[in-house]
Parts: sequence; structure tokens; C-alpha cells
Amino acid sequence: MAPEAERRLIVLVPDSDADMSNAARKIWELAEAFGGRVQFLGLCKDKEWEPSLRRRMVALSSMVGGESVIEFGGDWLNFVKSHWREGDVIICFDGRQTGFSKRPLSQILESSLNATIYTLPEVETMRPRSNWILSAVSWSGSIAIIALFFWAQSKLIHAQGDWARTVLLYLSIFVETGSLWGWSSLFG
Repeated sequence: MAPEAERRLIVLVPDSDADMSNAARKIWELAEAFGGRVQFLGLCKDKEWEPSLRRRMVALSSMVGGESVIEFGGDWLNFVKSHWREGDVIICFDGRQTGFSKRPLSQILESSLNATIYTLPEVETMRPRSNWILSAVSWSGSIAIIALFFWAQSKLIHAQGDWARTVLLYLSIFVETGSLWGWSSLFG
């Protein structure tokens, strides 16, 4: 075991948008009980998430104290191994899965490093910000589909033959519903 002065509390910060204020309080309580330095490790899979991960880590560092390190990639095990020393305690969030087997990260780290792991409950994800451009495209497409089928159905009303007109109108309703469902599934 490493001497007490060298022991650290290593916190694995997820790259997803999350409210970290409750987590910061729990991390601070563990740091006080543990009596060691805190190091925040952030692994970013996508450069698009880097600024939000950096802000989250700066906020955690200011609330709890400690230093932070961010790397790009997707391999938590090798990332943690490169910063972990014998005697360090690791904090990770519940629900974080990694590897092909999608095992919990805490189990993989505990078995690979033989380290003490504290698992915090999953933090509540913040409501994603509304993207008005995607919303406008979604609504515009839906309105265009409805208008197109309205036009086609109004032309079908004037078609010859009662049974053919009825069959085509019912068929167009099913196709319209399927088109609307397909379009809306593209935008979540």
C-alpha cells in the first residue's frame, strides 16, 4: 500500500450531459472521509462533447478541489491504468458500461486493477437543449407530407369508379400515416 499522503481519490467523469451538483457533494464527502487528493479523469469519445466535459470538470474541481485530466478515446480501462497507482480509490458512476460485453465499468476496474471502487448512483441527465433548426425541419417535413397527401387525395375524389376511388383513398391514408411515422422517427 502507498503511504497515506500519496493516496488519491480518482473520479471518472462521464462525457454525457448531466447535473453534477449532487455528485460533487458526494465526492466531497468521500474526499473528506478519505483524506486524500482528488483527481478527475474525463474520457471524451467525440470532440463535440469536449467543451461541455471541460466545463463540468472545471465546475467539479472548483466545488471539490483537485486536478483534472481529459483524454480522447473510448478505452476507460487503459486510461485509468495510466493514472492509477496502488492504494488509489476510484469513484465511478453507476450505469457506465464499457467493452464488448457491456459490463459495468466498476466491475471491470475492480477485477483488472484490484482497486477499491465506489460507485455513485447515476446522475440525472439534464434536459437536452432544444435545437430549433431540427424542430423546424421536422415540422416542415410533416406539414409537407400532409399537404402532399391532401392534394393527392383531393385528386382521387374526382377519379372514375366508386370502388377504385375508395380503395385508393384508404390506401393513401395508410401510406400517409406510414410516411408521417417514418419522418417523425428520423427526428426522435
